[in-house]
Amino acid sequence: MTEIGRILAFGLEIYSYLIIIYILMSWFPNARESSFGQMIGSVVEPYLEPFRRMVPSLGMIDISPIIAIVALRFAGYGVEALFLMV
Repeated sequence: MTEIGRILAFGLEIYSYLIIIYILMSWFPNARESSFGQMIGSVVEPYLEPFRRMVPSLGMIDISPIIAIVALRFAGYGVEALFLMV
C-alpha cells in the first residue's frame, strides 16, 4: 500500500515540474506555441485555470502558478501522510 502512495507522490512531483517548465517557457518567444509547449499547456492549463480565477495578477506578474505548486506540495504531503498511516 505504501508503494501506491509513493507513486502518487512522485506523480504530483512530476506534475509540479511540468508547471515550472510551463512557466519558464513563457520567458522564451513562441515556446508555448510549439508542439511541446502546446502539449504541456494541455496538461497544465486545466489545473492552473481555477487558480488564475481566484488569485488576481500583480500587473504583468501572475502568481497563481506559485500557489498552484504550493497546493500540489500540500497534496503530496497529504498523500504521504495518508499512506504512512496505513
